[in-house]
Amino acid sequence: MTEIESKIDEKEQKILHGIPMWPQEKINRFRETLLSWYDIEKRDLPWRKNNDPYRIWVSEIMLQQTRVDTVIPYYLNFMNNFPTIEALANAHEDVLLKAWEGLGYYSRVRNMQKAAQQIMEDYDGEMPKDPKEISKLKGIGPYTTGAIASMAFGLPEPAVDGNVMRVLSRLFEIDADIAKPGNRKIFEAIMRELIDPYKPGDFNQAFMDLGSSICTPKNYHPELSPVKEFNQSYQNGTWDKYPVKSKKKKAKPVYYVGAIIKNAEGAFLLEKRPENGLLANMWTFPLIEEESVTHEAEIKKGTLTGVTDENKTEQVIKNVMAELEAKYAVKPTLMEQPFDEVQHIFSHLKWFVAVYYGQVVKEEESMFIPENCYWVHPSDFDHYTFPGPQTKMWQSYLSKFNHN
Repeated sequence: MTEIESKIDEKEQKILHGIPMWPQEKINRFRETLLSWYDIEKRDLPWRKNNDPYRIWVSEIMLQQTRVDTVIPYYLNFMNNFPTIEALANAHEDVLLKAWEGLGYYSRVRNMQKAAQQIMEDYDGEMPKDPKEISKLKGIGPYTTGAIASMAFGLPEPAVDGNVMRVLSRLFEIDADIAKPGNRKIFEAIMRELIDPYKPGDFNQAFMDLGSSICTPKNYHPELSPVKEFNQSYQNGTWDKYPVKSKKKKAKPVYYVGAIIKNAEGAFLLEKRPENGLLANMWTFPLIEEESVTHEAEIKKGTLTGVTDENKTEQVIKNVMAELEAKYAVKPTLMEQPFDEVQHIFSHLKWFVAVYYGQVVKEEESMFIPENCYWVHPSDFDHYTFPGPQTKMWQSYLSKFNHN
């Protein structure tokens, strides 16, 4: 190539957000290489059996922030319980939350039901095909819109998630921070150039499989990638610098006492949480926010001292007893020390729960609990949706006190 021809070629090269794009011939070869690999190596997943938009939608919502192997049994059970959009729209919330129990991020399934109700009311019970209409549904963002549009309806819409951004960052040596939402447009623009117009669904899924199997965040071996010849960071030996990702803020610590209270009939006091906010409408043992509790995790870090401080222990017990009487109308005999501490991390909070056990001996002492509370026998726990912290408290109790 002459110097003049080189300059002409550079001038005609498309630049997207400062990223030089490949010529069309190279894009075509990349598509063929990636799709050929996917045809052989694609994962056998239950939601890939057909292109039903409902099945694709449910799977994509479940897969947000959850591993594939964890999702599969939940997905199969969910589709058995709610096989259609109409069934999801009409489901009782308690039944719906129970089917989701253990997956976490419960707003996902609540939004999914609201979207199903939108579909029933505004789209005659059928998932809309237009990406603009899909994106109007509750809880469906750009990624899920692209996944449904491409996999169910064959539209060349990009589905850009963390996996895809990681792969693209390494392919093109992109310095944009993938943790910043505003940079998403860079990766979407590149994917619109790359996506195969004839097999957009397979193309998006191939990217996802590549990112989860070979182009992983850690233990990455670019020499094993089917697209290594296209990988700019591999060719230049810079792959360990990508993607650029700023660290998340640490979750704020919050301290609770979890009070496991048992009555004379062997039932336990459960409280239904408010309709709005964290863990809405789910059931837990009484949780009392108590900043003066000494927590094991903080002791290990050396940020708390006085583990045997009797005055502090007595004050915690007084505070907890006062709260149990004022809020729950119970006066249990409570153990003087927590038998365990459980921890649970939410996206923005880290709970430390010091777990105490107590008993209400007299029947009349358990009669006047609030309307949002029930005495529930363990044999009936399956009818109540437990969030992660509650499940951890109950499992800890069983390991300490249930020796049957």
